[in-house]
Amino acid sequence: MTAPAAPASATPAGAPIGVFDSGVGGLSVLREIRALLPGETLHYLADSGHAPYGDKTPAYVQARAEALVQALLAQGCKAVVVACNTVTGLSIRHLRERFPNVPIVAIEPAVKPAAAQTRSGVVGVLATRNTVHSPGLARLVAEHAHGVRVLAQACPGWVERVERGELDGPDTEAAVAEHLAPLLAQHADTLVLGCTHYPFLRPVIERVAGPGVAVLDPSAAVARELARRLEALRLRNPAGSGSERFWSSGDLARAAQVMGVLWPQPVAVERLAEPTEA
Repeated sequence: MTAPAAPASATPAGAPIGVFDSGVGGLSVLREIRALLPGETLHYLADSGHAPYGDKTPAYVQARAEALVQALLAQGCKAVVVACNTVTGLSIRHLRERFPNVPIVAIEPAVKPAAAQTRSGVVGVLATRNTVHSPGLARLVAEHAHGVRVLAQACPGWVERVERGELDGPDTEAAVAEHLAPLLAQHADTLVLGCTHYPFLRPVIERVAGPGVAVLDPSAAVARELARRLEALRLRNPAGSGSERFWSSGDLARAAQVMGVLWPQPVAVERLAEPTEA
């Protein structure tokens, strides 16, 4: 492994921002960053060759997350965004200790706003198995869900559907309905999207849940926090022309096809080299 990056103050404002996820789901965060920071250069790493993370061991997830941060720092990134709730829940403390001089912004389930707005007093968190059982989610519930029941629902298979571009249709609706049913039966009126892949299923989730159920996506909050951190460190690019580059550790043709559906325009996807190949 390479040494941690130099302090942010030594990093040029024109350097790229690195964003990573277990696969293509983090594009839901990337699009919010692009909307809020149109002048920034964005580098996106999709670890689809190792996805999904939701059923992997915590040690495996931590090792992959560290390798991806290393890859982004090798590209000269000035900040890193963890666009993966599973990594946040299991490894964010380790990453910040491992790279203390790098601004790392991480997504986490929107438990606090959900607890504040629920009317029934029941909130559902839709997530991977690892996020459901993570210390990060437990901390959020303990800190912010006073007097509110939080039902954490693992949704196996949803990540894989998004990775295949299966965003709608009878089979996808049936898969969504299967995991929403226990939450709706217990009168959850607020659902938190606890995986960055799930915003791409949001139209189906909202259709199945019905108009009386709110669906919260924390992606925009991540973009706002990133902008705040860049401003505080004087790293925001004031006069750039925004661009994006994409890498994947999975099949490049499939990655380009699916990213082309999820991103506003066609993308060129490059091979993400493993650390041993660098």
